[in-house]
Amino acid sequence: MVEQFLTGIELSVFVLTDGKSYKILPAAKDYKRIGEGDTGLNTGGMGAISPVPFAGKAFMDEVEETIVRPTVEGLAKENITYKGFVFVGLISVEGKPFVIEYNCRMGDPETEVVMPRLQNDLLELFTALHNGTLDAQTIYEDPRAAATVMLVAGGYPEAYEKGKEITGIPEAQADQLVFHAGTKAEGSKVLTNGEGC
Repeated sequence: MVEQFLTGIELSVFVLTDGKSYKILPAAKDYKRIGEGDTGLNTGGMGAISPVPFAGKAFMDEVEETIVRPTVEGLAKENITYKGFVFVGLISVEGKPFVIEYNCRMGDPETEVVMPRLQNDLLELFTALHNGTLDAQTIYEDPRAAATVMLVAGGYPEAYEKGKEITGIPEAQADQLVFHAGTKAEGSKVLTNGEGC
């Protein structure tokens, strides 16, 4: 196997397909390193932003024409009836998109900035996806930027303490969403309890 070494900046593009047509959702970029300034150990993701500053219209048009459309058409050509999400992990090399990976899911933490920007009713999109009428849908994006930042227990992603109280959740503002995972409720308290905390 011969692999090409690519130097650039990564981003994620999310596609919904009903097996025939597709819709591109807001793109996102995540940040993996634990430390300030993109330093330290690699993690599952310490934060994300959407929209992606370097993924303008011309770039996204190229992504659609050279990657998304051929991917959906290729699945159909192989007689694969796939309905759902297609996660396309890309790298921009001197302004040109290259595929690093595909997944059949959304990504984390990118989902946490993509879904708040998606103004459609997700159930309606899923219904259209099931019925094969996705082409009749229009995707509506909130023009505002979204950012997510992970708060983790000291020591993460290596050994870290569990059972630490998480405070401040009730103080979240109206335009803020609080997601948590690997936590547990203990009375009225929320405590760290697992991976990703």
